[in-house]
Amino acid sequence: MVRVTAVQPDSIADAVGIVPGTELLSVDGRPLEDFLDWEFLTADEAFVVSARLPDGELVEFDIEREPGDVMGVTLAPPTVRRCANRCEFCFIEGLPKGLRKPLYVRDDDYRLSFAYGNFATLSNVKEKDIQRILEYRLSPLYVSVHATPWEARKVLLNNPRVPNIVEQLTRLADGGIMFHGQMVIVPGLNDGEVLEQSLQDLWDLGDAMMSVAIVPVGLTQFSHLYTGQSMDAATAGGLLDHVERWATRALAERGDRWVFGSDELYLLSGRELPQADFYGEFQQIENGVGAVASLRQRVAEGLDQLPRLDGRRIGVVTGVSMAPLMPPLLAQLTERTGAHFELIVAENSLFGPTTTTAGLLVGADIRRALDGRTDLDLALIPAECINDDGLFLDDEPFVVLRESFPMPVYPSYDFIDALVPEGSCAWQPAA
Repeated sequence: MVRVTAVQPDSIADAVGIVPGTELLSVDGRPLEDFLDWEFLTADEAFVVSARLPDGELVEFDIEREPGDVMGVTLAPPTVRRCANRCEFCFIEGLPKGLRKPLYVRDDDYRLSFAYGNFATLSNVKEKDIQRILEYRLSPLYVSVHATPWEARKVLLNNPRVPNIVEQLTRLADGGIMFHGQMVIVPGLNDGEVLEQSLQDLWDLGDAMMSVAIVPVGLTQFSHLYTGQSMDAATAGGLLDHVERWATRALAERGDRWVFGSDELYLLSGRELPQADFYGEFQQIENGVGAVASLRQRVAEGLDQLPRLDGRRIGVVTGVSMAPLMPPLLAQLTERTGAHFELIVAENSLFGPTTTTAGLLVGADIRRALDGRTDLDLALIPAECINDDGLFLDDEPFVVLRESFPMPVYPSYDFIDALVPEGSCAWQPAA
């Protein structure tokens, strides 16, 4: 059963009498478990929906729809499947106490992998889940592989009952399912021979394994479970060497690089980050793969849209890891607009100095970075550090924070979105 929380006016659901609070029980006799059943079972042109109205009345709706017509219902979110693993490097295990409860939910849900690109380990899927993935062709899936050798994976996930990932992926690939994989590398556990075997196993899946991201283990001062080695420059460089060997082979044999190191590996190793064309379609950008190259590309492509802002002083807040990469971008913005851009580097007060990513800055960090800056006409902060509800990770509302400063403060992904006259911040420079 799935519950309706909202109905779109003038939609099919509105026309037949489905209202908020209605419980959708089945489609053509097949019980509804969640949004996946609803989406796939109502894709036909005609079907029967059994439902229970808010007053308890059981009804059946005979639905006929033309191609492109939408049902127009919003469903209550499903109960998220929790993770059964206890990975030492889990981000949730690196959170401090006292944050809002949803941040501590360790999801590991293949449905969210298909719907939203969340990475899942597939360690909690049952036979019925496999059958469902195959029937509904839930592809591509985003899979946290970490290691394919079974014993190594048991250690990494701290779960002796974890299934054999090679067998799982092979079965799904034989059924037409495709994947994007990630491997979080813990020095001494899944680098070296384990990494080599893992890449070979993933390569052997053929076109079903669309891309692989190699990501360094990320720790905070609260990562209490972690007992392994930290990632240093030499180890990061060695991982990139490994990646580049496989990427060279993939480019020659498949026409794309297939396996990519995250931006953080390049920053840790001190190597130059590749240009945008290196990353193809940026398939793993949400995993920190090619994010810097994409930013550089967006800035270059958007410069001509920018107005003159001669004499204006604009503060740009970022994290420690991005700071060395910002001056060339700000120089381009200065040349085009005539404004003075000042780089303001903020350290992370919540997660500690080992967390240097701009997207994990919290409201207190922004407040400290901009405190007393009456000399700025505008300040830009990383949009990635604010969620869809307008909150920083420390629960500071952005709308409250910006009201405490004398200058306008706007979140920005690439500067262009905030500085063009019709941009998302709607900031208009002084005449």
